[in-house]
Amino acid sequence: MSTQGRPVALVTGGARRVGRAVCLSLARAGCDVVLTYNRSAAEAERTAADIRALGAQAQSVELRLDEAEPLPAAAERIAALSPRWDVLVHNASSYDASPLAELTPERALRDFTINALAPLLLSRALAPALARSPLAGGGAVVAVADIHALGEHGLPRRNYLSYAMSKAALVEMARSLARELAPRVRVNVTALGVVAWPEHAGDWDEAARREYVTRVPLGRAGTPEDAAEAVRWLALDAHYMTGQVLRLDGGRSML
Repeated sequence: MSTQGRPVALVTGGARRVGRAVCLSLARAGCDVVLTYNRSAAEAERTAADIRALGAQAQSVELRLDEAEPLPAAAERIAALSPRWDVLVHNASSYDASPLAELTPERALRDFTINALAPLLLSRALAPALARSPLAGGGAVVAVADIHALGEHGLPRRNYLSYAMSKAALVEMARSLARELAPRVRVNVTALGVVAWPEHAGDWDEAARREYVTRVPLGRAGTPEDAAEAVRWLALDAHYMTGQVLRLDGGRSML
């Protein structure tokens, strides 16, 4: 992507849902956007077209984090797409139930690779360019995490062991990177409650959704746009904030 003096953001998993909302929010804030997708090529291009309609440059790029391409090479390939990087948003995620009795080593490794190792290697690949960002707050990394997977401060859910472990690793990666990349790059986390219900029913049928909302003080689920605004603020406006976890959950984590 050629730059024209505008900030450039990379959003993984940017084709749909929260990722799409993040891409559009950053574009409205003046960023050009590179978004990655796994299998949603058509939706990724629609999101890129919508970004361009806002007057920003956009590029959609396939990034199969669970496939054969070695992750270090994939990360360097993505980093080479632009000479300038200002914002990196780790949004791509695997989310499936993994009951202990059914959990395989292969499944646990897949979750860790997608949710923790890939973000680490992408951060390493983009770190030199992020450190050169001319933005007032410097470069920024934002990791999208989960209030149910925050280590001792989380709210563990049954049957999501592998997912929770890998997402907790993502949070610790971000906190550690905040030390490693300071002072030129800020690294923060937004830990989400429900801002977009899972698309596969599983244990999130209508009754389960109603019951969950009864435990949210604000009495409703959030929206992808709520999450996107939190990411945008952390990336572009929170100039004196690094190594922090911002919970966006309607108060659910208080109960």
